[in-house]
Amino acid sequence: MSCSQKMEQLNTEVQLLRTLRHKNIVKLFASWVDEERGIVNIVTEYFTSGSLRQYRTKHKKVDMKAMRRWAIQILTGLEYLHSQEPSIIHRDLKCDNVFINGNYGKVKIGDFGLATFMQQQKTRSIKGTLEFMAPELYTGNYNELVDIYAFGMCMLEMVTCEYPYSECQGMGHIFKNVSEGKKPAALYKVIDAELRSFIENCLAPAAERLPASELLKSSFLQKDESLSAPPISVSLVEIENVTKDGDQSDSFVFRKGEFLLKGNMEVTNLVNLCLRFPDPYGVFKTAEFPLDVAKDTGLSIAMEMAEHFELPQGSIEIITELIGAFLLVLVRYWRSCVAMP
Repeated sequence: MSCSQKMEQLNTEVQLLRTLRHKNIVKLFASWVDEERGIVNIVTEYFTSGSLRQYRTKHKKVDMKAMRRWAIQILTGLEYLHSQEPSIIHRDLKCDNVFINGNYGKVKIGDFGLATFMQQQKTRSIKGTLEFMAPELYTGNYNELVDIYAFGMCMLEMVTCEYPYSECQGMGHIFKNVSEGKKPAALYKVIDAELRSFIENCLAPAAERLPASELLKSSFLQKDESLSAPPISVSLVEIENVTKDGDQSDSFVFRKGEFLLKGNMEVTNLVNLCLRFPDPYGVFKTAEFPLDVAKDTGLSIAMEMAEHFELPQGSIEIITELIGAFLLVLVRYWRSCVAMP
């Protein structure tokens, strides 16, 4: 790619990002050209966990619930792009171009350098990443559904932790397989029938492929985690501590699913917590840690624990909820001990 082509691609991305306003699209804060150095500077949001590919490579195994949440967010972003007048086609959707904030579990679509508009039908070029390009992209006669095909490949990569068509020998082999409609070998490694059917719907021929708005209604994505996830249960355990003033100190146990958090209710800034949890391999572990009520938050603690034990994304949310529930009880307990005028 020549220097002028790169500048044109960057300019396309800047102009697009300036007009897009959506919770699942990367935000542009500022941009300027350094003419002396010939550099285009783009300031966007910072993503703590990088791209989905970086996250997948680091964690090896991705939690299915987290994957479902990510899929909903990506499709919601695509629905927004495709609903514009004229429709915006990303054309290079892949795990490298979807970014994630691990602490919040939010994903956003970025890198719009190859994006185009539906109205540019006559001048549309064949661009993208070969493994993620829909067959019709090769002909130059395509619409926004090529992004759905690429999304399906993203899902396949996240499920199998394999790059699509990694079994092929060179780009020519990939081109041949895609042109002939031959699916990646990784697809046949997806055991879950509902998930595999969902991915196959994304990779279907253009005439049969569903738009983002329809995929969002699929049974695979409609599993409401807020209903299926067990609520936090709280129980008062027998008194274990005695304070120096002779007052008895209570301990509470908070449970959500297989996660169990235990903490004492002494009215001090530093509280000792004990968390029992399953690691990514199903082995239960126990971690004891201090919580500074004046400085720490449930999210900061959960992020540190998830990074240390390499826990999946869903664990961060559960740990954050448990610590949040503990703090709510602690604050209420603390206030009840204050002498009111």
